[in-house]
Amino acid sequence: MGLFGKIVGGTIGFALGGPLGAIAGAALGHALDSDQQQYHGLGQLRLSTGEEAQLTFFVAAFSMLAKLVKADGRILKEEIDAVENFMAYDLSLDPESRRIAGNIFNAALESQESFNNFAVQFYNQFQAQYQMLDLMIDILIRVSVADGTISTNEEKLILTAVKIFNFSDEKYRQLKSRYVKDLDKYYAILESNPKDSNEHVKKQFRKLVSDYHPDKIASKGLPEEFTKFANDKFREIKEAYEVVKQERKIT
Repeated sequence: MGLFGKIVGGTIGFALGGPLGAIAGAALGHALDSDQQQYHGLGQLRLSTGEEAQLTFFVAAFSMLAKLVKADGRILKEEIDAVENFMAYDLSLDPESRRIAGNIFNAALESQESFNNFAVQFYNQFQAQYQMLDLMIDILIRVSVADGTISTNEEKLILTAVKIFNFSDEKYRQLKSRYVKDLDKYYAILESNPKDSNEHVKKQFRKLVSDYHPDKIASKGLPEEFTKFANDKFREIKEAYEVVKQERKIT
């Protein structure tokens, strides 16, 4: 059972602090109001360290996405569709879990807390796990390009997260290039560029395959839904290497 399923089933509570804790409280409070009997006693239980990390990832992802789509002062249908597709297809959330995710998203839209504060709390939780930071930037970029382009205000927010996460400009360029439909996209996925030697490309591929191996990602204690998303990234890395390998005729 994924983390949202546990929350919906009333088997765990929440104990997040900071701005994300406020969002979790507001969002799960709405869920409580929808079925008081089902959620009886929810707040009396506490999260384990692993469950707290999982909930932090969920709440941060949908809170930061909420601030991102609001960055231009209007919320476009394409952006909402991208968030809903992320819930349904990338994370494979069931309808009840999507409802909880939607509550988090809406609570963040209404909150006075800033994108920066969410990003800082997320970084403090995952600063030793750069794959999680990478995934968050990937999610933000993916949704921001849903309407065909990253607006100036959207990119300002993403660059704020990039700075908080201590990513270099080159790292951001690589992440952003994943969504450019040419060969540079595949080099970006491999954190390489066309000028690199075959040996360098091979080395990067081996490193990324190791970093994003399903067993290693599973050991991070992420929710099942985000583990699936990370596993998709693992397959993406392998597919990118196949494209580059064929283009370079690497044996």
